[in-house]
Amino acid sequence: MKQKTPDKKQAKPGQSREDRLKAALKANMARRKAQARARSAPKDAAGDDTASPETGRQK
Repeated sequence: MKQKTPDKKQAKPGQSREDRLKAALKANMARRKAQARARSAPKDAAGDDTASPETGRQK
């Protein structure tokens, strides 16, 4: 009889899950850091013009 060998994908299912979680956490942290940088940046540097171009008044 032939012996069945498990596929490499099934050999370590926990490892692939850990890799996915690690990648998701890394992406989430990068997104949060970018949001924090955007919040702490001065409004003028972000190009956020609050005056309306048509009237010149504040929005």
